Amino acid sequence: MEANAPDVIAHSWFDDGHALVAGSLFVALGLTMFSHAGLLTGGVAGVAFLASYASAWSLALLFFLLSLPFFGLAWFRLGAEFTLKSFIAVALVSVCTGLAPKVVRFELLNPWVASVLGGCLIGFGLLALLRHRASVGGVNILAQWLQQSKGLSAGKVQLAVDVVVVLAALFVVPPVRVLQSVVGAVAIGAILALNHRPGRYLGV
Repeated sequence: MEANAPDVIAHSWFDDGHALVAGSLFVALGLTMFSHAGLLTGGVAGVAFLASYASAWSLALLFFLLSLPFFGLAWFRLGAEFTLKSFIAVALVSVCTGLAPKVVRFELLNPWVASVLGGCLIGFGLLALLRHRASVGGVNILAQWLQQSKGLSAGKVQLAVDVVVVLAALFVVPPVRVLQSVVGAVAIGAILALNHRPGRYLGV
């Protein structure tokens, strides 16, 4: 390590636990806002939104089931610790999203506000999880692996995939909702792209 380089400070189990709970709650609240406003997001969550809008299945259950296949990549490429933390995060987000309609009410929620505020909540939730070696599954796992193995920005990978998935929603939801969803995807990706870059954060 270079003489002027700062020391790397490892996270404690308490740090990781707090980040898992807080990050999952942020993501769940953001998803709840998106769902209430009829919006979508990208990645596996976006597919879960589309499926829930087209069926009677709950968003929480679909999100959990669709995230499961990506844990194979996490186990073999990112390690057991990352996989376990990510599984806990996905389970927490699924449970909190399922319970949210029973404890959270939005009497008035403008879709444009939901897209920006909900996107920021999801973005900061993902940021907290990623900085403690966890994710909410799906594309988030793929983006984290590409950053660690190829040096690609996880935020930029997430943003690119999210925008593609949201644009595919043109066949399912009204164009104005797609536009609002793209704004939400940009809000999420911008948080990650600006704050989660290779070499920027030294906590492990």
